[in-house]
Amino acid sequence: MSKYESLWQHLQNDGRDTFQLTFEEIKAIIGFDIDHSFLTYKKEAKEYGYEVGKISLKEKHVTFNKR
Repeated sequence: MSKYESLWQHLQNDGRDTFQLTFEEIKAIIGFDIDHSFLTYKKEAKEYGYEVGKISLKEKHVTFNKR
């Protein structure tokens, strides 16, 4: 089981076509701060029907797009 499993399930349950989650919202979902390993794990989102779009370090949010 991936350490980001709860985030991927959240995306799947949300169902919107495109949306953003702040780093703080993601932390509330997964229980820890996202780190550099997120870049490796982001490909798992495809299994749940989403792609990770833009990751903004400046604005501290991640964009998700439904596939």
